[in-house]
Amino acid sequence: MTEVSSLTGRLLVAAPALADPNFIRSVVLLLDHDDEGALGVILNRPGPVGVGDILGSWAALAGEPGVVFQGGPVSLDSALGVAVIPGDEGPVGWRRIHGAIGLVDLEAPPELLGGALGALRIFAGYAGWGPGQLEGELADGAWYVVESEPGDVSSPRPEGLWRAVLRRQRSKLAMFATYPDDPSLN
Repeated sequence: MTEVSSLTGRLLVAAPALADPNFIRSVVLLLDHDDEGALGVILNRPGPVGVGDILGSWAALAGEPGVVFQGGPVSLDSALGVAVIPGDEGPVGWRRIHGAIGLVDLEAPPELLGGALGALRIFAGYAGWGPGQLEGELADGAWYVVESEPGDVSSPRPEGLWRAVLRRQRSKLAMFATYPDDPSLN
């Protein structure tokens, strides 16, 4: 098997032609990527359930809109916390993924992290790929790989994140930000 160059910490932005209903117009933050596969969370799928309804002790620390996001189609009964911690050192209960972005141990007492958190989002489920699966989708043009920014995790308008991430690219990708939802209506 060939060695995989890790994309951990980068964003997968769904190409306009990606028709899988789980990933249409999605922006996925890759939390792990190696030769055994990849795991990430969809950053732009806010759900109808408030964080306080499921993880009451974390509700006060969750950023707006204060809901549980659908992280992906796998293990919807599990929760992942992704937080931005400014500075070089993170608190106990937080593991750096890339830059200021990291995973929160939701089993830890929220008081351990409360003062350090810059932003927190809670995700139900995740997106996962087996060995070579993501690489195949990339080769097929299903995803654009771009750099993440800490603000992506806490975007105040998550529904507009797909367009916003594409718009900030300094390449031809930026023009896809204006791609219509249904090109047949043009």
